[in-house]
Amino acid sequence: MAEEANRPDDAQQGEDAERVSAAARLFDVRRVIGGLFVVYGLIVTLVGIFDGSAEIDKAQGVRINLWMGLAMLALGAFFLIWLWLRPTRVPERGAGPAADARPDA
Repeated sequence: MAEEANRPDDAQQGEDAERVSAAARLFDVRRVIGGLFVVYGLIVTLVGIFDGSAEIDKAQGVRINLWMGLAMLALGAFFLIWLWLRPTRVPERGAGPAADARPDA
């Protein structure tokens, strides 16, 4: 606690900005959507691989679970690759026209 009191304001603000940026990256909607699609895609793909003849006949000979599972995996991979190629950047505080319009508290 005493170390925080001796720390300069710039260093503390830098750490605060880093925490905000890390929280924004953690809760990016692309990560959530991509992760869910990958998990559900794996489950549906595995079900599709082990489908019996009754399930395949019910779908008129199409292995629909396998194809939909692979499509879900591709969509989930797309979101995660998008997140990796274009990471979230949190704008600096006080930057932009919206910051000029409202007073800082």
